[in-house]
Amino acid sequence: MSELAHRFRIDGGSFGPADPVVHEQFFGSGIRVGEERLMLAVLLAAVECFQKHVLAQSVWEKKLFQEAEDWILEKNTDWPFSFENICETLQLHPDYIRRGLLLWKEAKRKSRSAKVQASQHPDESRRVKFREY
Repeated sequence: MSELAHRFRIDGGSFGPADPVVHEQFFGSGIRVGEERLMLAVLLAAVECFQKHVLAQSVWEKKLFQEAEDWILEKNTDWPFSFENICETLQLHPDYIRRGLLLWKEAKRKSRSAKVQASQHPDESRRVKFREY
């Protein structure tokens, strides 16, 4: 897997197996130039921010996550660097990426919730028993 694909986390562990055609278009050997490279960098930064801060606890990190998520979910095409326009320029399907990221977010949060519940309610076999002296 290319370094960019690894950093973008498009693999079986993120939001499902990537479409091979999209994967080849996106991460293939072709080097993008100028605006396309900048757009790809913007998209990559937003996805990394989304994934890094999905379970954020601090106010600042929650704000970063929310801004990234809002940008990804926005259907606005008025701005040249909108999510929609970047995806169109890079020949990516924005709804496919959105759906994948939202599924990934849900799975991450469910996993965290399960871990928190398990730590709050350990089963009897794991509790430390104290002897009376």
